[in-house]
Amino acid sequence: MKYYIGADLGTSALKLLLVDVDGKIIKTISQSYSVQFPNPGWSEQNPQDWWDAFLVGTRELISGINPDDICGIGAGGQMHGLVVLDKDDNVIRPAILWNDGRTNKQTDYLNTVIGKETLSSYTANIAFAGFTAPKILWMKENEPQNFQKISKIMLPKDYINYKLTARHSCDYSDASGMLLLDVKNKRWSKEMLDICDISEEQMPQLFESFEVVGTLKGDIASEIGLSQNTKVVAGAGDNAAAAIGTGTVADGMCNISLGTSGTVFISSDKFSLDPNNALHSFCHASGGYHLMGCILSAASCNKWFCEEILKTNDFSSEQSSISDDMLGRNDVFFLPYLMGERSPINDTDARGTFIGLRMDTTRTDMLQAVLEGVAFAIRDNLEIAKASGIKIERSTLCGGGAKSQLWQKIICNVLDIKIDIPVTEQGPGYGAAMLAMVGCGEFSNIKECANAFVKIKKTLTPDSELSKRYDEQYDKFKEIYPSVKELFKKIK
Repeated sequence: MKYYIGADLGTSALKLLLVDVDGKIIKTISQSYSVQFPNPGWSEQNPQDWWDAFLVGTRELISGINPDDICGIGAGGQMHGLVVLDKDDNVIRPAILWNDGRTNKQTDYLNTVIGKETLSSYTANIAFAGFTAPKILWMKENEPQNFQKISKIMLPKDYINYKLTARHSCDYSDASGMLLLDVKNKRWSKEMLDICDISEEQMPQLFESFEVVGTLKGDIASEIGLSQNTKVVAGAGDNAAAAIGTGTVADGMCNISLGTSGTVFISSDKFSLDPNNALHSFCHASGGYHLMGCILSAASCNKWFCEEILKTNDFSSEQSSISDDMLGRNDVFFLPYLMGERSPINDTDARGTFIGLRMDTTRTDMLQAVLEGVAFAIRDNLEIAKASGIKIERSTLCGGGAKSQLWQKIICNVLDIKIDIPVTEQGPGYGAAMLAMVGCGEFSNIKECANAFVKIKKTLTPDSELSKRYDEQYDKFKEIYPSVKELFKKIK
């Protein structure tokens, strides 16, 4: 039997899947690591922690398996994180993560001085604080000595691939989120590199997500217990990998992810651009393109409220008190902007906000507001897509938050679309394993692989009465952020 390893390099943990050639998940391993917050709004990790997690996790994952039977490795990873190496390929400083908000000044410079139209013409996107280019500018201004040491710039999952193969590589889907890629033409933007004062030699080589970048180095193969013949594919950004894992590969298909962040991912065969740049225009791991809206805090809002405020990690017990007749009738609302917000408001100053509290408000009311607030924020992005003429009638749903049947129902009715729940819930890791299979020749393309492996467990259909109530609630939700927007600037 042949096997493939799929890695999901997340913000809080590395999840590893061992998948056989028939698409069956044989084993899963998770290795957690910490996030550092050295200043308010900052978010960093040590790339060595990722690598240590990969080494330990992979050894456990393949225990009892013949190394020669493991054919390929693919990785999906957290996007946008700035990983910088010196001339000896040593990490210069901790990686600045996707949800780091320190680059407000640099983001504003790119959007106002360079200009949104100019940025869009170079990269098909405007600047968001989480993107990589503003981080490079921040480093140039605030850490000039470190900036001068930069020999290679890469993204989190690319660091794992480098350690495995000694190749500095990056795939198009992940590179799209750097604000350094000419997305339409799939090449580094010389204009953006010049703006950031970096050269193409400092950037990794570009690949399609399913292309093989190399095989394992001898010492690494021995250390892990794998064969040197094991192939490593370029992999993908976590959202593109999740879309592969949920079969979102055909033109017009949609996937919604409820992970640490939340995304609306719309696959496209052809390059397209949101005229307002509220949605990202990126390359897809399938070889095509996609539009994506991203909210910075999704399932993390539920985790924060339960663990930090309610002091419990029994999420399902807390949700059990929310009955069907309560849905769409809550007097409490929540803005899920715990890390600022990206799509569609692009505001690093935005903050999480409860409104509507009274003396009789319960913890259940507040938890329901958290779940509904995330759903409303996702709808904000879906409305942008609709305004662009994109018709979405159904979507797959994945991510940790998607395991909640209550949240599934809320999402279905807030968005008023059919929601498909895949049999396999391991989106990014499963998608990464599928990419490795295509790279190793098991399938001729991603669509063929997705058609073979991705099955739907159940489909939720919206209830017309509940959707109507949620329409009314959403109209109220939409008024909250504009009403408090200016206040956020004063309390940061």
